[in-house]
Amino acid sequence: MLLTSQTRKRRSVLRILAATLVLMMLSPSVWAQNNNNGNTDDTGGGDTTIIAGNLPGAGVVVDALGVVSMKRIDGTGELSRRRRLEAKSKLDANVAKASDSRKISLNRLADAVRQSVDANQPITDELKFLAGLTKIQHVFYYPETKDIVIAGPAEGFMLDDMERPVGIFSGEPTLLLEDLVVALRTFGPGVKRIGSVGCSIDPTQDGLQRMQDFLQDLSQRNLRPSDAEFIADGLQKSLGLQEVTITGIPANTHFANILVEADYRMKLIGIGLEVPPVRLKSYVERANAASLQRNAMQRWYFVPDYETVCMSDDGLAAEIRGHGVKLVGANELVRADGTRMETNRVDQASERFCQDFTKQYPNLAAKAPVYGQLRNLIDMLIVAALIQNEGYYAEAGWDLGVLADEGKFSVEVYAAPKQVDTAVNIVWKGSRLTTPVGGGVHIDARQAVSSANIIPDQDGTVAARHKEVSLQGLAQGQWWWD
Repeated sequence: MLLTSQTRKRRSVLRILAATLVLMMLSPSVWAQNNNNGNTDDTGGGDTTIIAGNLPGAGVVVDALGVVSMKRIDGTGELSRRRRLEAKSKLDANVAKASDSRKISLNRLADAVRQSVDANQPITDELKFLAGLTKIQHVFYYPETKDIVIAGPAEGFMLDDMERPVGIFSGEPTLLLEDLVVALRTFGPGVKRIGSVGCSIDPTQDGLQRMQDFLQDLSQRNLRPSDAEFIADGLQKSLGLQEVTITGIPANTHFANILVEADYRMKLIGIGLEVPPVRLKSYVERANAASLQRNAMQRWYFVPDYETVCMSDDGLAAEIRGHGVKLVGANELVRADGTRMETNRVDQASERFCQDFTKQYPNLAAKAPVYGQLRNLIDMLIVAALIQNEGYYAEAGWDLGVLADEGKFSVEVYAAPKQVDTAVNIVWKGSRLTTPVGGGVHIDARQAVSSANIIPDQDGTVAARHKEVSLQGLAQGQWWWD
């Protein structure tokens, strides 16, 4: 959960490992999101914004000023058990069963959405949750029918305690139509080629300068462990609210909120304020006095594993391989005036944290759905970039239909996060000060589909999977099949 000011200070990790103070601070990106019934959770901290629509949540609410806080969850698991039983009883049997490779024709999906919109009918759960698809493994194009098809494992779905759509059996996050729409619009037909998609949560220059002034004042004091709360409070107040920046996509979407949430949760793990659900040592646990630089800012970024796309020789089929997500780091120096300057110095503790986080990512994604959601968002962007890059839109004569029209199919319905509080963790270790953790998510989907990164289909397995799929016999209006 999000820690209040007092709770943060009580929960700050005080490790008496040496005689001098080391500060670890987080720029915690907390994100905006609505819950499933259209009402925000009453978590205090000001008036909350009510978000329109019956959309799945990511576990936060945003107040009227754009400052966000966490939702409460049912820690007993009873809510999940009830929801699982209810979902099993209500889902269509064909949707509920597990499938190794469920296929979705994007063209036919758009037609199904259009029919609901034209009839002024709500979008069905089957459409919202893409028939239970939990991962995109293949992208196929069929010139004879003009269908652009995505395929991957699928199963029955439900909303978990945080109102995330997940598979009933595996617990893996279910792909969302609204997220797919954001990806397709980002790399749509006739859309100007953009740079990267991502998020960043950063302290202001004024805040960094105030922090440097506060640290200078601290250097004149004879600090003791009993000063921990005073220091934590001073650091939080001097840094103040931090700014959330979303690039490449609308900030008021579920897609953007998940980018920020994943970034936030990763940083909490890194500084030791959240215990990961898998065996993973935090940066705080790894760092020692020698690895900590005065005024050094640790920067960690989620990026795609760009060598993931295997393409058939005829260009009609692609397979998304690997785990898809890496954590990388870079050090930055903070000058006295609060400006930042890149440094080539490598922090070995940070490097090892990034390497282990990447190695453990599949396990993290299996136990903490937000990381599975991030992987799926990256895959969707890469798939959309691939469709655009290979000219499937023009070949199919498809302009996304109603999915391209925000006025008819709205996905920009969330309150965008603008500012967040600073969280502080205090650790006794060595004799140097290290200052805020920053970073974000940086996705250059075009890099993954560039010729330099495409993996050739040397054994023909991708082409073979393309040939196995048949669109013959699909019923009128049918947009998915196994």
